Amino acid sequence: MNAGETGASRHLADAGNARRLVDGWAESLAQVFESMAGERPEVQWQPAAGPLPSAEGTEHEFLWWEQPFQAGAGVTVWVAAARPAWEYAGAMTLQAAGLIKVDPAEARNTWLEILGQSLSAMARATGAIVGREVSCGTGAERPPGPQVSDFVSVALKFAGASPDPLVLALSPNLLDLISGPFEKPAEPVEAADEAPQAAVPSARSRTMDLLLEIELPVSISFGRIQIPMKDVLKLTTGSIVELDRDVNEPVEVMVNHCLIARGEVVVVEGNYAVRIQQIASRQDRLRSVR
Repeated sequence: MNAGETGASRHLADAGNARRLVDGWAESLAQVFESMAGERPEVQWQPAAGPLPSAEGTEHEFLWWEQPFQAGAGVTVWVAAARPAWEYAGAMTLQAAGLIKVDPAEARNTWLEILGQSLSAMARATGAIVGREVSCGTGAERPPGPQVSDFVSVALKFAGASPDPLVLALSPNLLDLISGPFEKPAEPVEAADEAPQAAVPSARSRTMDLLLEIELPVSISFGRIQIPMKDVLKLTTGSIVELDRDVNEPVEVMVNHCLIARGEVVVVEGNYAVRIQQIASRQDRLRSVR
């Protein structure tokens, strides 16, 4: 992440906790895209100056999301995305899930799902700074009022496109909250290794219902081996192929050819089964993607 210095508002340019909070949100947003769409964008932000974009009356329609944090009155963030940006983000995520034709309404709902997950991580990061648990409240599609002047421009760079920058605005109450004093020493803000749970910015969308209905192949990998073609041609009934896995090592649970978990083989009512012993880390899952 890259925070610029020019054109900066006082809070976001000078307050270390505010910069850390925005850095953490940008990292979480990249992780959510990586987990949902299979592509991790480059995310850069810089403090912005001038008037906030309005929902109407601009070249592109802006979709504003207002997300309050349950940490006190007026502790709120807002995120704005121009229509080309949220349409691109939603469509690429749905296409990664196997959809070819994407309706704009579904792309919009998917963007709100992505945004909700990243803001949920931001709420937890706020809690790490102030030393107590902070979660997301009920959000709404609404721009900030005229009292909000601290905001940043967030550029997303994907392999195939660079959509219009997002706008992230922080309320004065949020900036005052993370400026202290705190009830106990602040803890370091770290981006979660796994994609955070959604903040559910709206009632459960048809997009999520659609994704939950997608069928994926599940397979169990006992091991692998590479052998020359001449040895393959020699295989007959009764031949033994030795795998690269020890008999005591756990087997791998693969979903859509991606490593998800490891476990031990058991028998349940005469059928083979796998008892999950370990959920694969994000790094292991990425290394297993074909």
